[in-house]
Amino acid sequence: MILTDYTKRLLDDIEKRIDPATENDFLQQWTNFWDNKCNDIFFVPKRKVMTKPNIEVKKININDALEDYELMLDMQLAMVSDQLGSTASALGMRANYGTGIMSSLFGAEIFKMPREMNTLPTTRAFNDSSTIRKLLDNGIPDLSRGFGQHVFAFGEMCKEILQDYPLISQYVRMYHPDTQGPLDIAELLWGSEIFYEMYDDPEFVHAVLNLITDTYMKFLDKWFGLFPAKEDLNVHWHLLHKGKIMLRNDSAMNLSPEMYAEFALPYDKRLLEYYGGGCVHFCGRGDHYIERLCGIDALTSINLSQPHLNDMEKIYRVVNSAGKKIIGLDRGTCEKYAVSPGAVKGMLCV
Repeated sequence: MILTDYTKRLLDDIEKRIDPATENDFLQQWTNFWDNKCNDIFFVPKRKVMTKPNIEVKKININDALEDYELMLDMQLAMVSDQLGSTASALGMRANYGTGIMSSLFGAEIFKMPREMNTLPTTRAFNDSSTIRKLLDNGIPDLSRGFGQHVFAFGEMCKEILQDYPLISQYVRMYHPDTQGPLDIAELLWGSEIFYEMYDDPEFVHAVLNLITDTYMKFLDKWFGLFPAKEDLNVHWHLLHKGKIMLRNDSAMNLSPEMYAEFALPYDKRLLEYYGGGCVHFCGRGDHYIERLCGIDALTSINLSQPHLNDMEKIYRVVNSAGKKIIGLDRGTCEKYAVSPGAVKGMLCV
């Protein structure tokens, strides 16, 4: 592929700035955390050598990147450049097409935000159970539909380009796109009607969740065919987590513990087991179902974005007793909640 001069200079700059000794040490710090060798209440990784770019790094608007694979690459490389200059961020990039990737495969309308917001797109829900029944009849959709075509075209482009950059290929991990989780995808597709159907026709809801889970596996299997997940630690956001996938379960905050156990847990469990482990992220409240979530053996960690909405003493107690970890809390939150009863050494990381 013929790249612009800017992209080539950015790639060259990042390649030159990657210091294997620094990145190996950084990875070892994370490995020690996961091996329970952290002696502090919370773990803060520290990149020993931080570097600044030797070129002017452009800011790319997300709406422009959505329309141009090279601009998407430029945007992701700009983040890698920032990561090399940060003390705590793991090196990683992804096909960054927002929360609606999986729902777009089923034909949900893509909704792009106004350009001035510089915010990732999503999809509009059908809000119609009859349409969802038709999707169920059609089975697993074409993986190149919607954002799928862009995810894989971008991935194939990156694979071709990065083979000429051995240090980037080794140390900058291309992590899996935002595939959400089965319940989140179902709500993105269905809208709020899904919650009525959980009472009116639970078998229908389970059939849809099974279809979504089957599609999820086919989609990620195809992605991992391009960029295989590591067997030890994998990047997501700025973190290194144990296991191959990062599931999102924001929709679970709307369910009772019993409804969570019926409509979310089996599908998350199936995916975590299939991929040999991973982390589950949730926004909002999750303390009401945390015991059930941490009962999944293949779960390695949780990532919660709003600890102030949760009973953190309960979260700590359950996570610790299950031998899991909490990753990705901001430092202020770690310091605030690290003194809570139940917090133990090496259980948290920023």
